[in-house]
Amino acid sequence: NKQFLDRAVNWITAEGIGQFIDVGCGLPTPPSTHGSARVHDKDARVAYVDIDPIVLSHLRGLPAREQAGLTVVDADARDVDAVLAGVSKGLDLAAPACLILAALLHFFPVGTARELVARYAAALAPGSYVLLTMGLADGPAADRFFELYSKGAAPLFKHSAEDFSSFFGDLPLIPPGVAGARSWRPGWPVVSVPPKRDAEMIVGVARVP
Repeated sequence: NKQFLDRAVNWITAEGIGQFIDVGCGLPTPPSTHGSARVHDKDARVAYVDIDPIVLSHLRGLPAREQAGLTVVDADARDVDAVLAGVSKGLDLAAPACLILAALLHFFPVGTARELVARYAAALAPGSYVLLTMGLADGPAADRFFELYSKGAAPLFKHSAEDFSSFFGDLPLIPPGVAGARSWRPGWPVVSVPPKRDAEMIVGVARVP
């Protein structure tokens, strides 16, 4: 997941996008979104959104040299209005941006996930990008994992590759489209989805027309 995010954010920045909205970002372990973006654009701005107090503490405790251009938003991903209000304090939503929802959508039922992506995408300027990743697993071990995680941490929903593809709605996907995280490279031919594995990160990037 991290390796894919690094490649995709690098590519999106090279395409001219200088601002990123990372919703449900988690700990800023390297490669971070701002670290990947600033390879091509040293002034890239990132809004990090999370509700975990430990995550927020780590984000606010980043070295001063990294803090410029970062906005930390304490908001629930489901509260789209609150997220966008917080993000707009540091980013210009009238200009193209990249929305990142990484390893987040399996925490929501299919319908809720579709609605969230659609609402966020509707707030983006034309020329923006939407980047999604999700865990995909099948078989008895996966069923047991989803069951135990849901009981011990938070409800975790087992979505299919078809469900994941539907989260993009009508947004045109960047080739190779929806693919396993290991095989996604911008501009490569279409890759079969997903390769047969017990567990896989499934990913995709779409452009807002």
